[in-house]
Amino acid sequence: MFYNYLVYFFIFVLGLIVGSFLNCVIYRLALPNFSLKNLGGLKNRSHCPHCKHQLSWPDLIPVLSFFILKGKCRYCQKNISWQYPLVEIATGALFLLIFNFSAFAEASADKQFLSLFYYLIITCFLIVIFVYDLKHYIIPDKVIYPTIVIVFLYRLFENWKLEIGNWQSLLNPLFSAFLAASFFLLIVLLSKGKWLGVGDIKLAFLMGLFLGWPDILVALFLAFLIGAIIGIGLMVFGGKTLKSELPFAPFLITGTFLALFFGQEIINWYWHFF
Repeated sequence: MFYNYLVYFFIFVLGLIVGSFLNCVIYRLALPNFSLKNLGGLKNRSHCPHCKHQLSWPDLIPVLSFFILKGKCRYCQKNISWQYPLVEIATGALFLLIFNFSAFAEASADKQFLSLFYYLIITCFLIVIFVYDLKHYIIPDKVIYPTIVIVFLYRLFENWKLEIGNWQSLLNPLFSAFLAASFFLLIVLLSKGKWLGVGDIKLAFLMGLFLGWPDILVALFLAFLIGAIIGIGLMVFGGKTLKSELPFAPFLITGTFLALFFGQEIINWYWHFF
């Protein structure tokens, strides 16, 4: 029992550390010289975005530094964004959920490890897309394209090396990807880009490839449902209007994780009504 708690603690702390790195990626992703190939400016030491002072290790402890410093820069006393601890905590929590999700998979230890590593990597990419779109209202191609490639290669590897079944297991996610992307393309064309953007089409393709059928239906339904609820709430309490622009990627990614963890349970619950 103690060993299990120790493993969970390690996974959560790992998530906090990775979340801190993702914050750095999100911040520097908008820089002109950033690229995933050479990591852009990530080789440089972290610094305060306000006073540009180089940060030392006591300033970079995930979550703890934020609260120890009371949410302010040690050097210029400017406020530190709540994005930093929230992304770190969210990454830690998702790492725990992914670890549990992979642990219950019916596979050998080496296949479970590969599956865990794959889901953790994709989780990191989705977190970056979530926060970046929330901040800048755009889904960066530098992130979405590599993610699609990784998911597609893993799907190929599943069929070739892991021998999980026949080629239908590859056709299923491909069909889901093109179906979801076509649905979003139709919305973009009908609205002339006013409701959704091209980036959402790419993300829908990724979701279908990642989740497969029928989980993609659950993800899209939940994304639109959550988006509608929050949109109405913002109109009632936040002063937004029907013409106000809202980033949709956060809703799509939330729906993706909910479908990944609870998709089958939601489908079973739905069929109980028939």
